[in-house]
Amino acid sequence: MVFLTTLLFSVFITIGLIPILSRLALKINLIDVPDGRKVHATPMPRSGGIAIAIGALVPILFWTYKENFLMWYIISIVIIGISGLIDDLRGHGPWTKFLAQIIAALVIIFPGDLRIENLGMLLPDGLLLPAWISIPLTLITIVGVTNAINLSDGLDGLAGGICLLSFSCLAYIAYLSGNHFVAIFSVAIAGAIFGFLRFNTYPASIFMGDTGSQFLGFSLIVLSLKLTQSETPLTPLLPLIILGFPILDTITVMAQRYQEGRPLFRADMNHFHHRLIRLGFFQTESVFIIYLIQAGLVIAAFLFRFHSEWFILIGYLIFSGFILTVFTIADKKGFRLQRVSIVDKLIKGRLKELRDRGIIIKVSFRIIEFGIPLLLIFSSFIPKHIPNYASYTALILVGILVLFLSIFKKYLGFVLRIILYIYIPYLIYIGNSASSSLIPENLLKYYNISFFLFAIFIVLTIKFSRRRHGFKSTPMDFLILFIALIVPNLPIEEIESYHIGLIAAKIITLFFSYEVLMGELRENFRKLASFTILSLVIFGVRGMGY
Repeated sequence: MVFLTTLLFSVFITIGLIPILSRLALKINLIDVPDGRKVHATPMPRSGGIAIAIGALVPILFWTYKENFLMWYIISIVIIGISGLIDDLRGHGPWTKFLAQIIAALVIIFPGDLRIENLGMLLPDGLLLPAWISIPLTLITIVGVTNAINLSDGLDGLAGGICLLSFSCLAYIAYLSGNHFVAIFSVAIAGAIFGFLRFNTYPASIFMGDTGSQFLGFSLIVLSLKLTQSETPLTPLLPLIILGFPILDTITVMAQRYQEGRPLFRADMNHFHHRLIRLGFFQTESVFIIYLIQAGLVIAAFLFRFHSEWFILIGYLIFSGFILTVFTIADKKGFRLQRVSIVDKLIKGRLKELRDRGIIIKVSFRIIEFGIPLLLIFSSFIPKHIPNYASYTALILVGILVLFLSIFKKYLGFVLRIILYIYIPYLIYIGNSASSSLIPENLLKYYNISFFLFAIFIVLTIKFSRRRHGFKSTPMDFLILFIALIVPNLPIEEIESYHIGLIAAKIITLFFSYEVLMGELRENFRKLASFTILSLVIFGVRGMGY
């Protein structure tokens, strides 16, 4: 429950802070103004990074405050954060940014005692690097990766999505390795990113800014080194795979600038995401392609985490060569993606006709409008044992919902969403741990199947909705589905024993369902809130033994 609590806290804190910080950013001119190099057309608040950092640090401090390393880490990210905030507000040259990164890295290297000393089989007989090599190598690695993530922040949801996949992989490997310190850190940051991406996927309403991208890059490389440079059977080259794509992107761009005699640190539009757009892909498609590549890398990191360093290095070079070859050939041949007219005319045209007629949306929406709340109510009968604290918490949430339903109606949707995000994961988790004898086994089978059926109607509702401001599918859906479908099917006994695949599928189905419902209901949340209150009351009363 420590990891679930950490994840939920970081998600909710970040989601709660972003609207507040967005308004503050507009007042203090903390905004990103579009120019010829950028792909967005309107000024955007750049305060998302502050929300990510606070959202991650609150649960981290709660669980790991006794760790000595934590103090040096916080000092380092404060240095990075101040530099990033000044850059976001006023802008300063690259050397000022580098100076802050170097100071932060030195804090981690010396008092934090974190260095790259072990390169595994790349060195003979397990030889460790001497200080005069390990210190500069660690400094270059930390500063380099921090900037690699910073430079990857070029499209809506791109840097955040890459980091979410990386931190999820890091958290999982750290957990399996018994390094709960790194695991909790990674889970907290992953949760904060998840909350941020709700506002940052295309079309974004907020950016993370240099504050956020540097915080994520610095944290990712420091935690990767913390995990792999300790006493562990993990290959010390694991960070190379987890961070492989942003590293390759940065090296490629820098090499091109050097070759063409341009300043190394002057921004341009030659990153892989820019090149994908020039090849004819839309923003969302470019982000999705990079997500796929990064997903492949984190899967490789998990599968090859115990392999030899030469295997890892050669594999990464082959991967890099393949990526560079594909882009080089596409650039030289002037490849441009040709949109297939038959798809636009027949498939999209037919879908538009069905959407305009509105028959499918009427049926699918009515099914989830009543079916999903009833499913939540039924779920409240399933847990066999409900702790007293959970029971009292549920009844407190009932009081909060009643208050906003009757008095503060303007904020009902926001409060309802937060309560559902707290209630659903816990309800599903304890329901799967042990089911009540009140529910026959055959009925439980139909209950589990119903989630799959509702998922179909959710997709139909999304695709055939005529709402302009309802729920929209984004590349973030891929991140959610990737984590939900891949992790449960990994060959790990701990995962199989807790049926995490089924738990994740149920939670995601309910989350998506309520997002779709709240998008379609046009701020009329009374019925949804009433069903939620009923479910919470049942859950709370059952926990009190009545």
